[in-house]
Amino acid sequence: MSWTLAQIWRHPIKGIGAEALGHVGLHIDRPLPRDRAWAVLEEGGEAGEGWRSCRNFLRGAKGPSLMAVRARIEDETIHLSHPDRPDLAVTPGTEGAAKALFDWLRPIYPADRNQPAALVRAPEMGMSDVNFASVSVLNLASLRALGQKLGQDLDPRRFRGNLWLDGLAPWEEFDLVGKRLKIGAAELDVIEPITRCRATEANPETGRRDAAVLAALEDGWGHTDFGVYAMVRRAGRVAIGDEVTRT
Repeated sequence: MSWTLAQIWRHPIKGIGAEALGHVGLHIDRPLPRDRAWAVLEEGGEAGEGWRSCRNFLRGAKGPSLMAVRARIEDETIHLSHPDRPDLAVTPGTEGAAKALFDWLRPIYPADRNQPAALVRAPEMGMSDVNFASVSVLNLASLRALGQKLGQDLDPRRFRGNLWLDGLAPWEEFDLVGKRLKIGAAELDVIEPITRCRATEANPETGRRDAAVLAALEDGWGHTDFGVYAMVRRAGRVAIGDEVTRT
């Protein structure tokens, strides 16, 4: 039994911007390279080194307009675009980068939310919503099933996943927990389901909430999970069109 790797995405700044890739090299016990490599700490958030919970950062669940940000990495510079903002290019870690980013974000982030305080570098394990070096694996058939439940097409970017698979049955990804996947030259262990938040309710084209995703998951399937977290156990290159097998 085999499936296909259909899409690859990374998110250079946690909660802010998605970038489509054609291929990428995966490394043992590391997130997808440069995925959530930076994060915007909010005022009152937990400062310090290492991984921190998503509650400390700006993200789409708090500011749905962030879901409409697109990203592109060029060398060390991150290029950002949004339908309601001029394009921005920032090089995190350089003088003035944080201020430029915060000034760009303020008009599209709710004024009644805690505002940006610092641009922080993620640890080697990344800054996903779980405290291990995760790569998220999602299923296009589940996306289609959820869209049918809602009566609308759903953009994969709502779920900010890394690797999208095609060819599975809807929700078959949950059966992969505890199993190992071979994707291209890499191997990953599937760890646990991903529990979702209100970020998924926002349309990535407009940044406006237009789909009751959590309610539909709960009503249709009795949970709010979508996709699974995995960890890289064998390094290697993965590319769109690669065969995916369970080992």
